[in-house]
Amino acid sequence: MNKIFITRKIPEEAIKMLKERYKVHINREDRQLSKIEIIKRVKDIDAILPLLTDKIDKEVIAATKCLKVIANYAVGFDNIDIKEATRKGIIVTNTPGVLTEATADLAWSLLFATARRIAEGDRFMRDKKFKGWQPTLLLGYDIYGKTLGIIGTGRIGTAFALRSKGFNMRVLYFSRSKNILMEKKLKAKKVTLKKLLAESDFISLHLPLTKETHHLIEKTEIELMKKTAILVNTSRGEVLDEIALANALKNNIIAGAGLDVFEREPSITKKLLQLKNVTLTPHIGSATYQTRTKMAIMAAQSIIDVLEGKTPKNIVNK
Repeated sequence: MNKIFITRKIPEEAIKMLKERYKVHINREDRQLSKIEIIKRVKDIDAILPLLTDKIDKEVIAATKCLKVIANYAVGFDNIDIKEATRKGIIVTNTPGVLTEATADLAWSLLFATARRIAEGDRFMRDKKFKGWQPTLLLGYDIYGKTLGIIGTGRIGTAFALRSKGFNMRVLYFSRSKNILMEKKLKAKKVTLKKLLAESDFISLHLPLTKETHHLIEKTEIELMKKTAILVNTSRGEVLDEIALANALKNNIIAGAGLDVFEREPSITKKLLQLKNVTLTPHIGSATYQTRTKMAIMAAQSIIDVLEGKTPKNIVNK
């Protein structure tokens, strides 16, 4: 019987799918396993279902004897050594599409929460500081009619952009290719990164992590932004220089930021934790009951397809 290893507990619907067919081993501890722990558990495993936080690198892959598929529980797959997996004939899959809308929703949540200082207001109320309406209490920034800059217009970036229509926003975007849908629906304009940074009131990052996108936004780029600009990141933490951002926020180079991903997760630059003008969430872009369940089922189905000799839908290394 084929053996499956799931690196952390996922929705039961997917676990049940796999248990009906295979012997399933699950890390039921609510923590991330170390690479050494993963290596010990994958030696005679036919399929691995890892999370984005699990590094399935060359060393882990080398420890396996009969591995056929790595079904990543995420859209991104920078946690996996794709080249080595391909060299050894191991199929790698991901879960695209299903988390698009949930992540786009969260990006807007961060934009609103930061622009209107929602987290600050919540703490203010809980600390019993509210003494009545004041003309200058927790002033934020208007969203309606402002300029929205979107860096990366794949599925999530496009879904995020389309939600701006109700706010009558001018939309600028930076991408390798033209986004016909955004241009048709929103009259969005493809511009250089420099122009987008300089003219946008709100900037949202929707990029995969690659060598080219690592630290795409650093000190120089942040200093091009408006003093009133707000930056949102729900893509990958490493796309943004976190220390440079923290310094910029502290020195009021830009007005604020909303972050769901971090450069050295689960660690966060300490300075960010001390700032009021940043909204922080614990990588919950896809965290809805429906989305996380769909992701799990998609990953499980990929494993079933491969082990039954079928071609899974979402192969990363075709």
